[in-house]
Amino acid sequence: MTYASIILASASPRRSQLLAQIGVRHEPFPVNLEERPRAGEAPADYVMRLARDKAGAAASALGRRANRPVLAADTEVVLDDRIFGKPVDEAQAVAMLMALGGRTHQVLTAVVLHVDGRLQAALHCSRVTFRELAADECRRYCRTGEATGKAGAYAIQGFGAVFVERLEGSFSGVMGLPLFETAALLDTAGVLRWQAGA
Repeated sequence: MTYASIILASASPRRSQLLAQIGVRHEPFPVNLEERPRAGEAPADYVMRLARDKAGAAASALGRRANRPVLAADTEVVLDDRIFGKPVDEAQAVAMLMALGGRTHQVLTAVVLHVDGRLQAALHCSRVTFRELAADECRRYCRTGEATGKAGAYAIQGFGAVFVERLEGSFSGVMGLPLFETAALLDTAGVLRWQAGA
């Protein structure tokens, strides 16, 4: 069986943009879940659980209306096994960026595809090295508004690119959807890609 489109269980314009980049037609269907690690939960387990929960929540909410695969993802920045989620304010964003400065951190992205009641999943890990950062520069960056709603308080595809000294892994994965792994999952499920006008 083939599918001409999918449901994207996300409101992220970046994930939508990345799917469009590989020609996958999709309909955004945001879900709201509590995003908080459980006590003792490893970062990789956390991102995978959230991605699975998002896919399941969207599939349940849509019911029969889904009638096509549901794709969900979760991305977290991790330094020394500590998860850097989305900052709640400028002070927290600056603190996150200062902690990342001059260090190499991981960006974990879990991708889950829900098809006919079955889940297929993939996990990608990238390593991102930041140059040393000054507090004033971090504050000026945060005042652009770009740090808001971003794991680790930065966007590699935006102004935050100037912080990145080295990337080992997937640029799209750091953005929020590793396209290599995503395409492999979609291909297995018979989802069409490289469609004009996607």
